[in-house]
Amino acid sequence: MIKKLITLFKLGRKIAKSDILNIASKFKKPPVAITILFQLLSISFAKNNQQKLNTNEGERLSNSLESMGTTFIKLGQFLATRPDIIGEELSTKLENLQDRLPPFSINQAQEIIKKDLGEETYNSIIDLSEPVAAASIAQVHKAKINDNGTIKDVAIKILRPDIKKTFNEEIDAMMLFAFIVESFVKKTKRLKLVEVVFLLKEITNLEMDLRFEAAAANEYSENTKNDAGFKVPQIYWNFTSENVMTLDWIDGVSIRETEELKNRNLDTNKIAEDIIQHFLRHAVRDGFFHADMHQGNIFIDNSGQIAPIDFGIMGRLDKVSKRFLAEILYGFIQRDYRKVAEVHLIAGLVPNNVPIDDLAQALRSIGEPIFGQAVKDISGGKLLKQLFDVTEKFNMQTQPQLLMLQKTMVVVEGVARKLNPDTNIWTTSKPVLESWLRETKDPMNTIKDTLSNTSEVVKRLPEFPEIMDKANQALTFLASGQIPQNSNSYTALNNKKSEMTAFRNQSIIGLLVLVIVGLLVF
Repeated sequence: MIKKLITLFKLGRKIAKSDILNIASKFKKPPVAITILFQLLSISFAKNNQQKLNTNEGERLSNSLESMGTTFIKLGQFLATRPDIIGEELSTKLENLQDRLPPFSINQAQEIIKKDLGEETYNSIIDLSEPVAAASIAQVHKAKINDNGTIKDVAIKILRPDIKKTFNEEIDAMMLFAFIVESFVKKTKRLKLVEVVFLLKEITNLEMDLRFEAAAANEYSENTKNDAGFKVPQIYWNFTSENVMTLDWIDGVSIRETEELKNRNLDTNKIAEDIIQHFLRHAVRDGFFHADMHQGNIFIDNSGQIAPIDFGIMGRLDKVSKRFLAEILYGFIQRDYRKVAEVHLIAGLVPNNVPIDDLAQALRSIGEPIFGQAVKDISGGKLLKQLFDVTEKFNMQTQPQLLMLQKTMVVVEGVARKLNPDTNIWTTSKPVLESWLRETKDPMNTIKDTLSNTSEVVKRLPEFPEIMDKANQALTFLASGQIPQNSNSYTALNNKKSEMTAFRNQSIIGLLVLVIVGLLVF
């Protein structure tokens, strides 16, 4: 626990010595206590680095986030897609965090491949290049492989050395900070900050096993193989392991290169619309979506198809969540705020005693100001603040299973805005949601679902009581926003909470002892 405090202190020093607080103050003035804390943490007897003095605030923020490690780099990647919140110039500077970080050496990469895939497989790889992209968790090399007699261009993704150890130390320190905040600022308890950070840890640790990412890419490819204009690269399993993943090389243009796309006579307005629609289609139709769709992870290939990469963070929704999501979004599009309020109540997103008319009115206050406007005319900061105020007023609990979807929707919106500032996520979403709701309400589809579900129940009849128990737990999870109690994650989370509670209690007792000793001695 002491090690976590030291890590937290180091991260706090890095934040305090950067310009993050000054930049954030332009948008919302922080509490006086926070300002004083950061001033104390930033005290240094070293002279200012001349290089720091010669850089602008965007470069300093980007460098600070990069130096603070994987978790903060992820935060920077998110902010890079929100020029409406942090400004166009700052947004452009933060794009460097997406896939342009300093790489590790090719010699280290070769050693990792040999160790993971074996000498024979390593020797069959042709023309392994220097790193072509380096991100927070891994870097990518271009190469050629022999796939059943056909030489293919591939991308080989390799994890950074010791990244798992570094990330887990940082995230444990952040979890301790979240616990401290929850302990002393009671209003934050409903946000479930500890659970959110713990969930980030669980998800990112999966991202750090490239076999899981390869499996996710494979499932994503199967789901989307009939989606016109959308192509997921193929995985090569003989060249894939825990620390190495090999997949098709994408010949194309990153969507951040807007001018190059236009030079190739590609319609950036259409691409912006397609990205939003594909994302929503995958969420509501498949319940499985790419949850890290920043600009560095989306290419347009030479045939004009959208080609996503980096499948380490994927989101998943169950059938009930998909339905609630579609109904809520469509209710907003139709401006039927009472229907949206009813769905919130049915889904258990708000307590049962909340007056439905009051909730509908609050939702109207969010929906009406943004309906029909171009995204560039909507203040993202004001909208987020209003949403937070409404959730606080009605005691809406944070839903961990929907957090990734909410975050990705904002990122996708930001990516689309980069391509077309006039993009309106509501009008773009409408045809996808209408189509899906129409299909799910179709009588034949209802019959097919019923028959399929009945067949599955009959097959597993001896397990029926256990299935009902699990279904009840799943619905409780959906309503309460808690990690399922029958999972290993739930046990691990509780162990972490107990450890931090014990440390807090011991710290308080220790502090009291010091005070008493001080009074007696002095």
